[in-house]
Amino acid sequence: MSSSSHSFPPLDPPARLLMGPGPINADPRIHRAMAAPLVGQFDPVMTRYMNQTMAVYRAVFECDYAQTLLIDGTARAGIEAVVISAIEPGERVLVPVMGRFGHLLTEIAERAGAEVHTIDIPWGQVCTLEQLETALKTVRPSLVATVQGDTSTTMLQPLAGWGDLCHQHDALLVCDATASIVGNTLPTGEWQLDAVTCGLQKCLAGPPGVAPITLSPAFVERVNRRRHVEAGIRDTQDQPQAGPRIGSNYFDLPMIMDYWGERRLNHHTEASTMLYAAYEAGRIAVEEGLAAAVSRHRLHGNAMAAGVEGLGLALYGDQSTRMNNIVGVRIPEALDGEAVRAALLQDWGIEIGSSFGPLKGKIWRIGTMGYNARQDCVLMTLAALEQVLRRQGHACPQGGGVDAAYAIYQRAEEGAVQ
Repeated sequence: MSSSSHSFPPLDPPARLLMGPGPINADPRIHRAMAAPLVGQFDPVMTRYMNQTMAVYRAVFECDYAQTLLIDGTARAGIEAVVISAIEPGERVLVPVMGRFGHLLTEIAERAGAEVHTIDIPWGQVCTLEQLETALKTVRPSLVATVQGDTSTTMLQPLAGWGDLCHQHDALLVCDATASIVGNTLPTGEWQLDAVTCGLQKCLAGPPGVAPITLSPAFVERVNRRRHVEAGIRDTQDQPQAGPRIGSNYFDLPMIMDYWGERRLNHHTEASTMLYAAYEAGRIAVEEGLAAAVSRHRLHGNAMAAGVEGLGLALYGDQSTRMNNIVGVRIPEALDGEAVRAALLQDWGIEIGSSFGPLKGKIWRIGTMGYNARQDCVLMTLAALEQVLRRQGHACPQGGGVDAAYAIYQRAEEGAVQ
């Protein structure tokens, strides 16, 4: 059959308000940036853009680490690159598991050949500094990998003091901050984090597809022990490979650092459009101010939490350690949680999330992050949720969600005036 007999209509995504755990609606300024013309990867303009992107993400990560760059791929690509480049087979790695993404870190480390030990924390709670110290003394790992904000549980892991403690026990500290960065405090340098990875699709208000990372000098020294230059681009100044070759070419961080560094050694073709998106996302965050961005996420997250309770629903997890940008909501036993989500999507064009593992079918996850951390998004979601709950037969106070959210906004406004 000839290709002319087929009809391939253009993609035409429906309008959605994405109020789940991510992705969220991207900031229109990022969409505009992505429409810019492509330039070649060795064009001096692209070199300048790469340097500017490194600089803006040092500000986003709140550190002065020279090796701050992008990994082309979703947020998980950043995690994979860090873990596979840092771990040699047989090394001991310690992972606190507090939700789905602790299990993910465990699997990635195991696939890299590590001997993985876990600190198993009940979902809805976080790991204490005392629990970490006990495990460090027992396991004696060379690397600790943790998630700052785990969207599966909505919890935010406190990390102050972790870097210093890990270093006292000769371990590097790796942190996945995909769900938390910009919406929650993360002073990478002050907390002595050795590698931090993230994505754009949550509080940074961009699309998935690129992973900003930052690497401490100690982490760079560690991975450079395995530095290898491809034969096809090697020249006389390149030393023979010193250690075991990193198991992935694409995620080989020393190679990627050479690509982003002064020599610009060819590695891959830079995803120019995603670099534009990443730069604009970081620029917007820095322009707003990180403290202001965290405060904005806290305000709208608190308004959403209050609104949910105003509808007679219960929140999930320890609220003292909840992320600013996502709320876990216990699904009443009499309700079909998926039917509620389907009605919100079909009737209102609003998406909220469910969860995984032991929380599957037990909680909804409602995000207020990035471009959607706004009052109109919060109020629209609460109003829609109330109507859907009523149609599903769940009794809730009329206007209770919106009124409770308004009360949070009013108190914030009064506090700002004082």
